[in-house]
Amino acid sequence: MEHTDSTQTQAAAPVLEVNNLVKHFPVTSNFLGRIVGQVRAVEDVSFTIGKGQTLGLVGESGSGKSTVGKVVLRLLDATEGQVKLHGQDITHVSGQELRNTRRKMQMVFQDPYASLNPRLSAGETIMEPLENYENFSKAQRLERAGELLERVGLRQDALKRYPHEFSGGQRQRLGVARALALNPSLIVADEPVSALDVSVQAQVLNLLIRLQKELDLTYLFVSHDLAVVEHISHRVAVMYLGHIVELADKDSLFSAPSHPYTEALLSAVPVPDPESENKKKRVILSGDIPSPINPPSGCCFHTRCPLAEERCRREVPLLKPVSPSHQVACHLRG
Repeated sequence: MEHTDSTQTQAAAPVLEVNNLVKHFPVTSNFLGRIVGQVRAVEDVSFTIGKGQTLGLVGESGSGKSTVGKVVLRLLDATEGQVKLHGQDITHVSGQELRNTRRKMQMVFQDPYASLNPRLSAGETIMEPLENYENFSKAQRLERAGELLERVGLRQDALKRYPHEFSGGQRQRLGVARALALNPSLIVADEPVSALDVSVQAQVLNLLIRLQKELDLTYLFVSHDLAVVEHISHRVAVMYLGHIVELADKDSLFSAPSHPYTEALLSAVPVPDPESENKKKRVILSGDIPSPINPPSGCCFHTRCPLAEERCRREVPLLKPVSPSHQVACHLRG
């Protein structure tokens, strides 16, 4: 199930541009409501995604990857930094301008049951955004809903069925159909297959790849699963404790990872061939992920890194190129 990497350059203006994004959540005391600290969920994150491309955002739970997706969609406000959609700064837009922006970007959620209203039929679920944004007649909305169901591999007679009548994979297809209703250019997919059986995951991923080719969609694909990210992404950004520690095209990252954290993540991915699996060198990280309320000084990874030196404890490494399409934030690499 190999997804051929695109050779398309990003010379044209990117669909999504994120510059020096920071998101902190205040921590308040129980009694007085005073702010006593900050959860530093996202720290100085920057990337771009070109038209028809997929950036996989990967990392362990608590790395900040889902928070990045929510800030991009303006479900959360950025603490600092900038988000641009088609060259327009949307970081602080509000009111009607935000409403107009929202139709250009949609989300596919992790849990295909919790993200669907159990009281709405499949047809009503897809028609809801059309009622909010388009001046369509009911017949036009029904026709559009039927077309979208077929596009995601469901039959039109499913229009009157309710979420509990669908399997998990079918519910996720319904969620994808709803996301497509307003013809968005950007879709943020937050762990869209992690709640599905492995046998169904590939079907949904292949559906997303096909839709991307047919509709020239741009994806920000958030996942903790490297095998899934390898299947669907053109480029991959690896996050740790709110920072992007490595950013590269897919082939480069999986064949020659540069950051010690990326190496550890890849070493934990099982290989189908038992002989290769036995020969593979495992990188075992010591300790736990530090708290984002009190992150370590210097390199965010130095407390668990087997290569850490004194400089790593003092200085924050910047993303720097190791090749034209590969960047790493490490004092000892690149």
